[in-house]
Formats: sequence, C-alpha cells, structure tokens
Amino acid sequence: MVKKSFISIISHEEKEETRGSVAFQILSLTNRIRKLSSHLELHRKDYLSQRGLRKILGKRQRMLSYLSKKNRIRYKELINQLDIRESKTR
Repeated sequence: MVKKSFISIISHEEKEETRGSVAFQILSLTNRIRKLSSHLELHRKDYLSQRGLRKILGKRQRMLSYLSKKNRIRYKELINQLDIRESKTR
C-alpha cells in the first residue's frame, strides 16, 4: 500500500492557534476521509470503516453548511484549497 501525502495547507504555527476553528476541523476531517477512502480501496468489505466514513462525511457536510452560512468567502476558499465539491443546496 502506497501512502499518499495528505494536505498540509495550514503551517505548523497556525495549527497551534486555529485548532478549534471550523476551517481547521474541516481540514482534519478531509484528511481522515482521504485516509479511510484509501483504506477501503484495499479492504472493500470492512463495513465498520464504511460506517465510520459515512459518519465523518456527515459531520464534514454539517460543518461546511455552517461555514457557508456564516462566511461564504472563506467557504469558497476552503472548497478550492481542499479540492472538494460544493454542497448541493436544498
């Protein structure tokens, strides 16, 4: 299994200051999602990991919707940096 390098957009000094921010939490959830996705490519029948991935995806989706309501500009920047799709509005 070849481990891909995961995103490190925020520098080490900024990590200490912004660990509780919504943007940092979305970044860390995205890294966890990518790690679990690469794990599930090898282990297709790992249903507990699939469940965990769905829970993390839901949490990230809720945080992204919160960020889009509070700060639309930061939301757009974060979506572009992380290279993820914009959520569909209902």
